[in-house]
Amino acid sequence: MTKHLNLLLFIIIFASCKMNTKEKEETVLDGIIQLSSPAKDSCAEPSLFTDSMGLVYLSWIEKKGKTNYFKFSILENDNPIAIGWSEPVIIDTGNNWFVNWADYPMLAADGANNLMAHFLAKSGDSKYAYDVKFLNSDNSGKSWSPAKTLHDDGKQAEHGFVSMVPYNNDFFVSWLDGRNTGMEESKEDHEGHHGQMSLRSAIVDKQGNKKEEWELDNRVCDCCQTSATVTTNGPVVVYRDRSDDEIRDMAIVRYVNGAWTAPQIIFPDQWKIAGCPVNGPRADAIGNHLAIAWFSMPDKNGQVNVIFSEDGGATFKKPIRIDEGNPIGRVDVVMLDEKTVVVSWMEGTLIKAVKVSADGTKQTSIQIASSSESRSSGFPQMTRSGKRLIFAWTDDKEKTVRVASLTL
Repeated sequence: MTKHLNLLLFIIIFASCKMNTKEKEETVLDGIIQLSSPAKDSCAEPSLFTDSMGLVYLSWIEKKGKTNYFKFSILENDNPIAIGWSEPVIIDTGNNWFVNWADYPMLAADGANNLMAHFLAKSGDSKYAYDVKFLNSDNSGKSWSPAKTLHDDGKQAEHGFVSMVPYNNDFFVSWLDGRNTGMEESKEDHEGHHGQMSLRSAIVDKQGNKKEEWELDNRVCDCCQTSATVTTNGPVVVYRDRSDDEIRDMAIVRYVNGAWTAPQIIFPDQWKIAGCPVNGPRADAIGNHLAIAWFSMPDKNGQVNVIFSEDGGATFKKPIRIDEGNPIGRVDVVMLDEKTVVVSWMEGTLIKAVKVSADGTKQTSIQIASSSESRSSGFPQMTRSGKRLIFAWTDDKEKTVRVASLTL
């Protein structure tokens, strides 16, 4: 009897050990570590940015009553197990802001104590009449300059979907500009535009002075995010274009030898849609190696693709489809090396990520978190610092921001 009991106990212990080992293996394979978040109650619209020194910045909007608080925090600990965030700092507050699930505030940092941040403030009675306001800090965000308006057209129209990156000793900024849409007179929504949304960019110095400004494309999709990055040749902006026939494919403009190239379609999806899908691209670069991820829906077939360039975006390889049959877009992309990227996207309600090589090979995708297809869940964010990826997203049920880490 004692032998049978000992054998049974051995079997139970052995099975338990095997189960625990498998659970540990699965955890290691997934590699996702849920982190505490500095953004607590009534928070949403997260944005992530990594500076040249590897510091990760998380910014977000916190709502208290009728007042919005634009805050940020910095990742303090390089140990992925004991990761922590600095005490949140308020960038600015306001009760006349335009707060939107897709057109969220963000900041950029150059790794030398200089930061630039932006938010959107209402400029008129029309639903989409708002300005891009920006602020600068020269002491790592301890104090900020008064907010200025980025554009100088003076129109009560839509201005937003900003991208910001450090460039040389300044900041490069791109945005969608509605000065020619006629919204000021019509007070209509996006479908009521009487004119064309344009894409503009500018160079802003560390003190907040605008040095140069350009119109890059005079007819673009009305409310898809822009994405900017810097190649060896210079800044590039990727965005959703809009043809006269309502084809809304991804386009790129490049700053080369002191001048901007004409808009170029990166791949002819031929997605014809009469309204804006609110689903912009993301781009990243190492030297002149460039990767772009985007969502498209040609023939009502939703798909997420990534495409590579070895010459700063002058030419591209064939796109690589990375979704699993039920994508809703909301993409992000980071380059790991000149030929490898990680793309994140939403597959239905799931936030997923996958490693992709320029030769077309893909690893098995990883589930980062379960979210929601609702607009209030926003756009999941991803950034890289060393051998770690950081993810952030809005938990629309709990009205808070979640953060996770993945070791590469």
